[in-house]
Amino acid sequence: MSDEILFEKRGRAGFVTLNRPKALNALSQAMVRLLEEQLTRWADDREVAHVVITGSGEKAFCAGGDIRSIYDARMAGKADGLAEFFCEEYLLNAHIKAYPKPYIALINGIVMGGGVGVSVHGSHRIGTEKTLFSMPETGIGFFPDVGGTYFLPRMPKKTGIYCALSAGRLKQADALATGVLTHAIEERSLGDVALALESAEDVNTALAPFLVTPEKGPVTEQADLIEKLFSASSVSDILDRLDGSGDEFARKTASAIRAKSPTSVLVAFEQMKRGTELSFNECMKLEYRIVSRILLENDFFEGIRAAVVDKDQNPAWSPTQFSQVDSATLASYFEEPPEGDLPL
Repeated sequence: MSDEILFEKRGRAGFVTLNRPKALNALSQAMVRLLEEQLTRWADDREVAHVVITGSGEKAFCAGGDIRSIYDARMAGKADGLAEFFCEEYLLNAHIKAYPKPYIALINGIVMGGGVGVSVHGSHRIGTEKTLFSMPETGIGFFPDVGGTYFLPRMPKKTGIYCALSAGRLKQADALATGVLTHAIEERSLGDVALALESAEDVNTALAPFLVTPEKGPVTEQADLIEKLFSASSVSDILDRLDGSGDEFARKTASAIRAKSPTSVLVAFEQMKRGTELSFNECMKLEYRIVSRILLENDFFEGIRAAVVDKDQNPAWSPTQFSQVDSATLASYFEEPPEGDLPL
């Protein structure tokens, strides 16, 4: 068993620890496979009443998938098989969503991308005051995947659409108000919460003594404005509304969206529209279609180069303007890939 992910039965709970603190617990393909296998075993284990997943270190629960390894494989000419990681990750996300036992994420620090995928679909998402949620994918030429198609458009007052397009960040209070978190606790309670879950007959009863009510967060304060601005029917209309608002929040949001990959932003907006009407598994199939297409293009790899490899934060998107992405190109991201749909 890899020391990148640890499994332990303690009392009535099966504990999972994402154990790559120096990499902010980023998910590797091996970690995805091992977690999938362990969840399958624990589902049939009568000694395990519920599963608890945490991240090691104090900085992050999980900052996402191991995108650097995907970039390195592409640069080495190993383009075949890149979709396999995402296929396995998305199947894991679907497994967590349908898990037959309580699945409890103890979130302390950064939770982004792939980290959202192994937490937000569980029955309990418990975050501390250090929680920092974001789906930053449009900033690296990607799209908000790992089930974002399902949960983002279901967040209240278009806050999920705001997060999808702008990579907006939510701290504890906003994450709780929007449903990313189901419960809020203090970081100093983490050890006691884990101990209580070891012997818990009922998860909610065990959590009750530790719960706190954080003060309203900045995104929640702007929720009515967000709903007004992001209810537009197109990205260009959203940008027009943002530009015309005169609000400082709107100005910063417009600037953030314009810095992202134009293709990614348009794909994400269409993804959010479609996701509203789809079941969870249909959303995961849609995401596999999108990722299969994105892996054929340059923006994702250019985004990783600028953010992770060279760290110049100056990606050269292609195309550079929203108006240069035609409708036929956009539609191609939602077509079934030659190798077929996600095997759910």
